[in-house]
Amino acid sequence: MEQVRLGMIGYKFMGKAHSHAYRDLPMFFPKTAKPVMKAICGRDAQGVQQAAKQFGWESWNTDWRELVQRDDIDLIDINAPSDAHKEIALAAAAAGKHVFCEKPLALTLADSREMLQAVEVAGVKHMVGFNYRFAPAVQLAKKLITEGRLGQIYHFRAWFLQDWIVDPAFPLVWRLQKEIAGSGSHGDLGAHLIDLAHFLVGGMTEVIGMNETFIKERPLPSSMTGLSAKGSNDAPKGPVTVDDATLFMARFESGALGSFEATRFAPGHRCTNAFEINGSKGSVKFDFERMNELQVYFTDDADDVQGFRRVLATDPSHAYADAWWPPGHTIGYEHTFIHETVELMQAIAEGRQPVPNFADGVKCQQVLEAVDWSIEQRRWVRIEEL
Repeated sequence: MEQVRLGMIGYKFMGKAHSHAYRDLPMFFPKTAKPVMKAICGRDAQGVQQAAKQFGWESWNTDWRELVQRDDIDLIDINAPSDAHKEIALAAAAAGKHVFCEKPLALTLADSREMLQAVEVAGVKHMVGFNYRFAPAVQLAKKLITEGRLGQIYHFRAWFLQDWIVDPAFPLVWRLQKEIAGSGSHGDLGAHLIDLAHFLVGGMTEVIGMNETFIKERPLPSSMTGLSAKGSNDAPKGPVTVDDATLFMARFESGALGSFEATRFAPGHRCTNAFEINGSKGSVKFDFERMNELQVYFTDDADDVQGFRRVLATDPSHAYADAWWPPGHTIGYEHTFIHETVELMQAIAEGRQPVPNFADGVKCQQVLEAVDWSIEQRRWVRIEEL
């Protein structure tokens, strides 16, 4: 398949990120299947029409059911709020469309399993949007682990810290409402940490966690886009029904130990998505705010030069780097989506399932829900219980 014709549902934060990826992919990765941006969909006619023009889509509409049934579309991209993922994905699979869905896959583990079953029965390609896997520095960490250069892995510790809702006057956006988002920092930020752990270290056997909602009520918004919103202090308030912060510990199938922290109440941290991995032969450290760098330490270095070294993952030997700029010329957040889209387009062209796919989404959802069980029941929960 030389082209993949796209229909996208959602046009705000993630809609812009996905659209940018589809537009840039043919310029930098010309050997893969070309995404053709056929139609974009959203509930607000004026907003989605403007997005179609700005992002470069051929057409637009306000009914996703019509979009799913179009004969000139091969793949449905779902980046609408989380409560819409399941219904759209099931309809897309039933219509024989490939499906690319943002994370978390669904509001519940049961729903995510139903979505996986639907795409498997339909025989379509499916992918879930864990874009941070596709940073070249993260790919380098994976390479070092796979090749055994860090030895036996002992620890995986990760933290995703943000501060955009610290102000109690920040409005009650949809991400703070459980019926729409499913959960707060846990499902939004923690899901990325869980997927990185699965990608780098492997599956988990048991978890124990705790969480907190620091601000119980917030003003209702007058408008919202992505991670921003408008409102007034004298507006009526509504309850915050998700966690502001969730922490948990885990044991991995390999015997490694893990610790995870996801919070939106860390002043000074705009997007500190970071992890450290310690093994018998060395360690790596990564922070997305310095996404082109991987800190690497090997125990067999000479005593007089022991210490972490800064590796700039921009040389052609690093994943995806040969498509971009000369060494040292860094890339940014948007490139993780382009690399993600490369995997999606290549998989469809080659007739294989892309990675990560809905099975990975279910695996992540299983850990998310196990942590929730642990918090509710105040005990260690084994993943196999769910």
